[in-house]
Amino acid sequence: MKKSAEGGRTSIVGARATPAQARGKIAEDLAAAHLERNGLQILARNVRCRGGEVDLIGLEHGTLVFVEVRLRGNSRFGGAAASITAEKQRRVVHAARWWLSGDGRGHAKRPCRFDAILFDAPDANHLNWIRAAFDAD
Repeated sequence: MKKSAEGGRTSIVGARATPAQARGKIAEDLAAAHLERNGLQILARNVRCRGGEVDLIGLEHGTLVFVEVRLRGNSRFGGAAASITAEKQRRVVHAARWWLSGDGRGHAKRPCRFDAILFDAPDANHLNWIRAAFDAD
């Protein structure tokens, strides 16, 4: 299998996405489109490093916005918001810091915010954008 670098991550070229990954991609695409319609400039997507990942990174009026996109079609375990645990937040913050020390170093002095976009179905009508959903501390 061939490997290719893309957006700070390595992916397997030609690998098939699982159904869950395909739904996640749809949710991320819907989230990115919603953010752009609402004035955010998307700077990066799916930034991965050892120990963390950020789904979307955007810029809104001079503020860097790190966005976690969550899709949960079943609320049996608390829904999309409940799936952003303290450990998940730590991993997003870790990846954000990693990006700021590398590809994003030109934005390192900007104020930052951590948002969440939640879906209970992979549909733009089921989107909930929570600004400042969690902190880096």
